[in-house]
Amino acid sequence: MSARLLDDRQRRDWLRLIKSENVGPIGFRALINRFGSARAALEALPDLSARGGLKRRIRLYPADRAERDLETADRIGARFVALGEPDYPALLRQLEDAPPLLCMKGRAELAQAPGIAIVGARNASALGRKLARRLAADLGTRGFAVISGLARGIDTAAHEAALATGTIAVMAGGLDVVYPPENDGLHGEIGETGLLVSEMTPGLQPQARHFPRRNRIISGLGYGTVVVEAAKRSGSLITARMALEQNREVFAVPGSPLDPRAEGTNHLIRRGAMLVTSAGDIDDAVRPMIGTLPPPTEIDMLSELVDGNAYSGHEDRDCDRPDPDLRSRIASLLGPSPVEIDDLIRESGAAVGPIHAILLELELAGRLHRIDARRVSLS
Repeated sequence: MSARLLDDRQRRDWLRLIKSENVGPIGFRALINRFGSARAALEALPDLSARGGLKRRIRLYPADRAERDLETADRIGARFVALGEPDYPALLRQLEDAPPLLCMKGRAELAQAPGIAIVGARNASALGRKLARRLAADLGTRGFAVISGLARGIDTAAHEAALATGTIAVMAGGLDVVYPPENDGLHGEIGETGLLVSEMTPGLQPQARHFPRRNRIISGLGYGTVVVEAAKRSGSLITARMALEQNREVFAVPGSPLDPRAEGTNHLIRRGAMLVTSAGDIDDAVRPMIGTLPPPTEIDMLSELVDGNAYSGHEDRDCDRPDPDLRSRIASLLGPSPVEIDDLIRESGAAVGPIHAILLELELAGRLHRIDARRVSLS
């Protein structure tokens, strides 16, 4: 298969589309698959959002701002890689909500290596840090890229131990925004010898809502996630839950029942996570999986990567405007609690295409929240 690459205009349009108001990764795919190109989708957004009930004009990401984002990335030695391009992480492509664009800096080949995520407490114990370093170093010598989030504690220990063999840091903000600030030196080293990854644009300060989105990338990049220390309610357990939802393995290092930092990991073990004490335990579980996961579903957006001029205008390829009565019926079936899209199809008695079109309109109007590719609720 020949390499598929976006040209500069297409990359700018992809960035504009994913950064426009109410457009998420799943909606992005639906728009590209429906209109054939990001440019055509951008032209359609005002009409679609108005049909969904938005009373004002939807905010589109400005072209000049997208150009500046691309220029800034280039200036800091990074670049935006599109879903479907050769350097896009292979395992991440399998996610239904994979970021359409990733800003990447460093050794892009690490994103194609078999990876294992190591996460845990920010206020990690000395023993927890030691275990994280040992696991990361040993996994690195076995050929695994070690993935983490560049946070304090376990993340930092794992990255430091895997610098020599290859580590990937997934950031919640822009690649040039170091958080926490004391990891500035480590951030620089990973940018030189490892790989920095973010779905955010350069300069963006990390906010609380960005971290769960960051966590799905951490777990999605690898074959499994190892939790070393974690309180009962922590971001590390969110990452573990996301790993399970992504069909990845979850490993946990047991700890003392007297240490609250072990409460989360011990809970994971009780719920079925694999107890591990060495890199060999992880290697034995993951090695048979390497190269055996099903390939990602090809999506129509790859047509834009082959021929950027194939869909240069606003062309609604998949369906006509849904019937207003059906739109009202679908809206009445939705509520604040998540509902399966299959249930909406069954209860409404309507065809699949118009229902997905209506859900996209409601999402663009800010009235719909996508839990995942299968479940939705009213915002």
